[in-house]
Amino acid sequence: MNDPKLNRKTKSKKSKALLGQLAAIPEKLFAGAFLQQYGALCFRYRDGGPDIEVLVITSRDSRRWVIPKGWPMRGMKPFEAAAIEAWEEAGARGTAVKKPVGRYTYLKDLDNGDVGPCVVDVFQIEVLELKSEFKERGQRILEWVAPDEAARRVREIELKSLLIRFEPRRQKKRAQG
Repeated sequence: MNDPKLNRKTKSKKSKALLGQLAAIPEKLFAGAFLQQYGALCFRYRDGGPDIEVLVITSRDSRRWVIPKGWPMRGMKPFEAAAIEAWEEAGARGTAVKKPVGRYTYLKDLDNGDVGPCVVDVFQIEVLELKSEFKERGQRILEWVAPDEAARRVREIELKSLLIRFEPRRQKKRAQG
């Protein structure tokens, strides 16, 4: 049986554990040792009108709601890396804007068991194609939701704010992602 109180306690303990780990290594927080990632704020226009929907996906490990994101890639510009993450994690392709629409921070659980503060520069991608076959298919749940619903689902406060305020930027020269 799935007990919501038990889930909240588990999440609370995990958050406290993460904060405890960071408290033990303040030099990582204050020495400019932030890790860099690039995220894709994927959106589409609903029914051809002015209203938009945002794509949210679950993370592979914790199953919490996130946007596609990943590490810098050699030879790729940041917006290109974000577009590749959108394709690999959600099967989404479209038009990417070259300049970030915002950024947010979060605590990344690292493979070695450490926790590292991470900054994610977010690039908008107007999704023009959604494929059912992609690299991480079956490892994530994908849902199109209104920006305010996306903001309710994600955990990171700065990402919540970015999603609520998000208005697609138009650009003269388009970059395909």
